[in-house]
Amino acid sequence: MSKQKNTKEQGTQASIAQAVSLKDLGISLPEKKIKNSGFSTLIRVLLQNWRQGTVACKGRADVAYSRKKPWKQKGTGRARAGSARSPIWRGGGVSFGPQARVRTLQAMKKLKRGALATALGEFEQRQKLMMLDWEAPVQGPKTSAAYAALKNAGLDGRKITIFVPFEDMTTYASFANIPTVRLLFYDQPDIFSLIQSDFWVLFKKDQEHFKGMVEQWT
Repeated sequence: MSKQKNTKEQGTQASIAQAVSLKDLGISLPEKKIKNSGFSTLIRVLLQNWRQGTVACKGRADVAYSRKKPWKQKGTGRARAGSARSPIWRGGGVSFGPQARVRTLQAMKKLKRGALATALGEFEQRQKLMMLDWEAPVQGPKTSAAYAALKNAGLDGRKITIFVPFEDMTTYASFANIPTVRLLFYDQPDIFSLIQSDFWVLFKKDQEHFKGMVEQWT
C-alpha cells in the first residue's frame, strides 16, 4: 500500500501545468525572426544528413558468375551472349543502380540559432511552453506516475516535447514509453523535432538547464 501511495503522490504533484514567461526567467529573444524559407532549409538539411546512405546493389562486375562465354557465338540458333552477368539476364548485375554514398548539407549557425529562437517565441506567445513541478519517484522509473502527471496537467494525448537533463535518466525512463512524448536532452535540440510538437515542457527543477540552452540561441 505504501508503494502505491507514493506513486500516486508523485503523479499528482503536477496537477497544473503553468505557461512559462521568458521574462520571468530572465530570457530575452532577438527581435529578428526567421522566415518560413529558413525553416524549410534547416529541415531539408537535417533530413538529408540523417540519411544513412547504405542502400546498394550489385553491378555486373560484382555478381558472382563465371566470366566464361555461355555458348559459342554462332551455330546454336540462340541469340548472342557474352556473359551471364549481363543486366538483361536474370541474376545479372543491375545497370545504374544505387550505390552506398553519403551526402552532407550544411546550414549557417546563425540560421540554426535564429530558427530555434523564433520557434521558442511563437510557442511562448501561444502559451504552449509549459512548466511542470514534478520529480521522478525515488524507487525508480514509473511510467504510470509520469502519465498521471501529464493527465492531471491536461497534456495527455497531445504531442509533447519534454526537455530532460542528460544525467536524469530516471525521469527519462519514466516518460520514454509514452507514445505521444518526445524526449530531448538539453544539448540536442533540433528544429525538426521541436516544431512537430503541440507543447514544449520543462520541469521546474531544470530551469537553469533551460536558460543555459536558450542563451545559446540568442
